[in-house]
Amino acid sequence: MKYKDFEGNIEDLINIKLNEIEKKHNVKILHAVESGSRAWGFASPDSDYDVRFIYVHPQEFYLKLEDTKDIIDWELDETLDINGWDLNKTLRLFHKSNTTLFEWANSPVVYHTTKNWADIYSVSQKYFSVKSSMYHYYGTAKSNFYEFLQDEYVKYKKYFYVIRPLLACKWIEEKACPPPVLFDTLVQTMVDDKMKVLIYKLLEIKKNKNEADKGKRIIEINQYIEDRIAYYKDFISEYKDDRNADWHELNQVFMKNI
Repeated sequence: MKYKDFEGNIEDLINIKLNEIEKKHNVKILHAVESGSRAWGFASPDSDYDVRFIYVHPQEFYLKLEDTKDIIDWELDETLDINGWDLNKTLRLFHKSNTTLFEWANSPVVYHTTKNWADIYSVSQKYFSVKSSMYHYYGTAKSNFYEFLQDEYVKYKKYFYVIRPLLACKWIEEKACPPPVLFDTLVQTMVDDKMKVLIYKLLEIKKNKNEADKGKRIIEINQYIEDRIAYYKDFISEYKDDRNADWHELNQVFMKNI
């Protein structure tokens, strides 16, 4: 069933789909959230819904000799993008301080969650790495900036795919913990008043434009971005390796939940 054919609201349809996934794949969904621009708080009128979830199979699934699939792709259309990761994959990636997982864990839009997930995330936070996470956000900002924001006319939505990761870097630098997912929280706490005016003006324009719409490149914001990219390149290269190499607590939480 496509969203356009559904008579209820999108949240109801998403929960119907999550229930279908559990039954079809014989899994338990531990946590399901919105990711991407709708979670960040700057969706365009035609933005789709990026639903992400963590699931676990019954214990016998993990005792097979053959290779097993660790992701579920359910429905992809112009409105819904639903994708899930197995708990085994999830914990392995938390061990690497995977930034995507920390974003899912802190999404402000939660469709479904469990006490099991709260316990899992409580342990997983001990594996957050400042250096690894900042390197991810820095790399995202740098690649998007030089690929999408150099022409005279640019897609305004791309500014937020650069500014947000740079503000996430600043949050991590100052607080040494996962940054908030909401863009507004980052702007309110990590940006000076002059830059706030420019960013909020840009945000209002973006919210009323479609994904593909373009506008004239904003010189002041581009200069701010260049300065921040240069700063974090040096900061990250000099920062110590702070990854947690131990597996014990993640192994324990895995065994407890299968």
